[in-house]
Formats: sequence, structure tokens, C-alpha cells
Amino acid sequence: MDVIWEDNYALVVNKPNGLLTTAARGVESLEIQLLEFFKQRSGEESPYVGMPHRIDRPVSGAVLIGKTRAATKQFCAQFQSRKIEKTYVAIVSGTPTEPTGTWRDWMRKISDRAEAEIVDAEHPEAKQAILNYELVASVGDLSCLRIGLETGRTHQIRLQAAHRGFPIVGDSLYGSQIDFGPQSTEPRKRPIALHARQIVFRHPKTGKATSVLVDVPEVWRTLGFHEVLKEGELCG
Repeated sequence: MDVIWEDNYALVVNKPNGLLTTAARGVESLEIQLLEFFKQRSGEESPYVGMPHRIDRPVSGAVLIGKTRAATKQFCAQFQSRKIEKTYVAIVSGTPTEPTGTWRDWMRKISDRAEAEIVDAEHPEAKQAILNYELVASVGDLSCLRIGLETGRTHQIRLQAAHRGFPIVGDSLYGSQIDFGPQSTEPRKRPIALHARQIVFRHPKTGKATSVLVDVPEVWRTLGFHEVLKEGELCG
């Protein structure tokens, strides 16, 4: 288990690409791995693991875990009120015209598929999606974006980027034609170049702002962006 930060109330782990955050019983997930990790470490038969949020299966990076029910309840409330700051980095095809900007769309999760789509604001299932981006660097036809979420919709970054002609590298579901990292025979397990880089939350005991930074996977070196994403250089 790649534990990045931990105390008596919570921990932040680095979820690898291709692993579900949570899943039905019998399906491999980060939650199941955490249960086994805590069992082996503490000897408890049924340790508590609180999962106040998730990141998509093909995405890597920071996941906040509650170690007590009270802490998890607080984290859920912070996510609900948008008090937790989440910063992602993504490698996309193409380069936005403006170096910084805000993307605003209306989108919906397609009920019978693991996919989302852009819709009109009047659609009965429409939810607003807002993110802020910053162009970090460009290498050839690829660009690295730093992304801050104002809303947290299913596949939000992936869909909003692709909608503007900037599909995330490896994300064939939303139009990418470029492979990224180890290729599984199951498309859902294939990694994409989207990483939950930083999470900032209020500590459940002290109330102080706590910031945790997670370095990008080694595979990012293959696209030429690893050096600009060394710890502290992007989100410090």
C-alpha cells in the first residue's frame, strides 16, 4: 500500500491506475486492499475503512481515507460543501489557445453505460461541471494541464477536455488515439494520463488545512513531462 500521509484519524494513499476505488463484494478494489492492509498491520479482524470519495478506475493519485467513522463523516460533509480542494494534472493531445481558463458545461452520467456526455442545461439530468485549468508545459503535440475542480462530476475532466478537442492521453473512451502505460486486454483497466496530484482538506480533529501532494507515476517519463512534475514544482 502506497501510503503518502497518515495520522490517527485519516490517511492519503496513492491509488494506482486500473484499480477501482470501491466495488461490489468479490471485486478487487482499493477498499478491499486497505482492509487487508489494516488487518495485517493491526491484527484486527474487521478494521474500519472510510471511503468518503472516489477517483476513476484508470486515474492514479490521491485518495483520502477516514480511519474513524467521525472523521469519515466530516470528510463527506467537506466534499459535499466543496471545501476540499482537489488538483489534478493531465496530459492531453493538443494545446489550449489560452494558457489559463475556466471550462463550464452541463453534463450527465449515462445511466446504462460507464460514460458521461455533454447536454443542454435544460436536460432533466443535467448537472453543471466547472473546472479551472493552467497550461504547465507542451511537448510536441501534447500538453500538460494543471486542473482544479469546482465540481466533482463523473468523468468530468475527461469529458470536458475531450469536448474541446483535448482528449486525455490513453483515454480511448473519450477519443484518445494514443496508448499510455501497460495495455490490458480489458479496456476499463487501461491507464490514462490523469493523476490526482494534490488534496487539501480540513483535519477532522484540529480543523487545520492539511495539504498532501502525490508524485506522478513513473510512466509519465515516457511522454516527457516527468521532470516538470517533480514534487513541489507544480503545486507547491
